[in-house]
Amino acid sequence: MIPLTNLPATVSIREVGPRDGLQNEDRILTTEQKILLINALNNSGLRQIEVGSFVNPRYVPQMADTAEVFARIERRPDVIYSAIAPNLRGAQRAIEARADSVQIFLSASESHNQSNVRMSINESLAAAADIALALNDAQIEFEAVLSVVFGCPFENDVPIERVVSMTERLLALGASQITLGDTTGMAHPRLVQAVVLALRERFPHAPLRLHPHSARGAGLANVLAALEVGIDRIDASIGGIGGCPFAPGAPGNICTEDTVHMLHEMGIDTGLDIPKLVSCAKLIESLLGHEVPGQVIKGGICGHIPGGSMRPWNEAEVLDAQTSRTV
Repeated sequence: MIPLTNLPATVSIREVGPRDGLQNEDRILTTEQKILLINALNNSGLRQIEVGSFVNPRYVPQMADTAEVFARIERRPDVIYSAIAPNLRGAQRAIEARADSVQIFLSASESHNQSNVRMSINESLAAAADIALALNDAQIEFEAVLSVVFGCPFENDVPIERVVSMTERLLALGASQITLGDTTGMAHPRLVQAVVLALRERFPHAPLRLHPHSARGAGLANVLAALEVGIDRIDASIGGIGGCPFAPGAPGNICTEDTVHMLHEMGIDTGLDIPKLVSCAKLIESLLGHEVPGQVIKGGICGHIPGGSMRPWNEAEVLDAQTSRTV
């Protein structure tokens, strides 16, 4: 047996389905349906939920009602409700919506950054400084999300040195954490570890988060690789909803309940309730009107609880997760 060493005892999961998942769906959910989903996710033990993004609705109509969703969801004091903002106007709207945290995003390749936000990397970094200042004045935490860290659909390889350089500038602006995005699912375990180790060497105390995609099936393998080199913060999407705009039909975000299931089976705690996550996956499947990519919703919950460290599933929960699906 190959030993798995240096694994964390706990992992923090941020749910990105209401934003990154839904923005890739052809069916646009109503405001009421989004609120229903987020309120259900509230009950699963999640402590971080990405509610939506403040972007131009002409380009991302799925996010047009983000402000109203923020205004009407049931907020819990122990949950961080975050939003994405690509520019200062978006950040101002997030402030008005009382987002707990705002993620600014830019790409680690010039081509993707131009395609995504129509700016050069240096222009995006300058804009990030303005956004950071506005959020600081509003006493709202800001995070930085780097897209295509592990590969660009236009340029292929992304130099690790560029990722390190951009991270340095974003941390200097006061970013509370850096999220490493595998935007088009081009990462593999060795590359994930190489990038993380390079950042750890330069910024040993900087909080890092992995945002994996599974367009090529390596999502959970990349999670495990990241855990082994000190990452304990992961983004995931309920039911595995979401997609990759450069790989039509391929799965996108890793699945929340699948990720949590794997971690719990390995004895790594997340604080999340898998049966409740499965119920949320059934809900989003019903709302979208199509089968979701997640696997636990299909295969059911296993009961291998190493060392008895996790609460055992009762018979009703296991039966419900294995047999009761809404389609």
